[in-house]
Amino acid sequence: MFDSLKSKLKGLFKKAPEALDPEKVYEGAAPESPAAETVPGAQPELSRKERLKQVKQEKSQGRPSQVVGDSGRKINSTALDEILGELEIVLLEADVAYPVAEEITKGVRDNLYGRKYSRNYTMEEVVEISVKDAVGDVLRLNEFDFDAWIDSQKRPAVVMFMGINGTGKTTAIAKIADRLQKAGLSVVMAGCDTFRAGAIEQLTIHADRIGCKIVKHSQDADPAAVAYDAVEHAKAKMRDVVLVDTAGRMQTNNNLMEEMKKIVRVAKPGLKIFVGDSLAGNDAVEQARAFDSAVGIDAIILTKIDTDAKGGAALSIAHTIGKPIAFVCNGQDYGDIIKFDAEWMLNRLFEE
Repeated sequence: MFDSLKSKLKGLFKKAPEALDPEKVYEGAAPESPAAETVPGAQPELSRKERLKQVKQEKSQGRPSQVVGDSGRKINSTALDEILGELEIVLLEADVAYPVAEEITKGVRDNLYGRKYSRNYTMEEVVEISVKDAVGDVLRLNEFDFDAWIDSQKRPAVVMFMGINGTGKTTAIAKIADRLQKAGLSVVMAGCDTFRAGAIEQLTIHADRIGCKIVKHSQDADPAAVAYDAVEHAKAKMRDVVLVDTAGRMQTNNNLMEEMKKIVRVAKPGLKIFVGDSLAGNDAVEQARAFDSAVGIDAIILTKIDTDAKGGAALSIAHTIGKPIAFVCNGQDYGDIIKFDAEWMLNRLFEE
């Protein structure tokens, strides 16, 4: 997962000590005392992994990190700018949207520019820690608690799903339905993609497999009528949640957008979720923008995250349109859906 972005970032970190040569970078830094290593009773030097883990623990406990501050070795601004220029290129090559790449590099610059860093860390580690912090800040803006939202809604809670064909939208709906049912909630699926007979059939197969009620009409029926019937059925049978599947023709299709608007007027969904293919990169960003402009998006599900070699969409899509990520799908089984968590994503972007 994210192999391309991960390898590029690791390559960048490895360049840091060479690019930020001590003779050129550490202004006014006193040489390390060789006797320090041989002092009887001195604490053994921590490994790189242990030092990075220590920083993470300090932050999780709310304690200020001692890595960057007002004492230690001074960071040369010219050399830092060179590294940050490379960082921005690495992010752009990994399909990270330009505004997001710019924000990440700005976050690193703000954290390190004109500062000093502890002698207990190498420059490589300082750059890596700062990049993680900046990426984490971007990701944490995009968290959304779907379960808490469901719990807070008047029954039935209506959730509408939209996205382009081939993104895994219908399968994502089935995963959500299975997840809700396992949590003890009753679910109704609405097969509103009447443009394709195959879409109704696909949703029906999923409904049969997980034992979920489905409301559907024939091909070419009015999608809004299907949504209306599903909501009325849920009210009559006192069901908890209605999940509305919709058509996924190209987002530039005006008829599709009018269809989406009519479903919104009729079903009155409390939550509108865009399902995006993480492999689509910046195309997914543009698709989300189109749907958001037409009917509004409240949250996002990213599919195929397990095969997202570049990782750019995960960093870009929600930040660019200002909407949170609710879930990521990481496989084909019904259980292969994960509630989005910034730390989970960070671990996969930077894990060894």
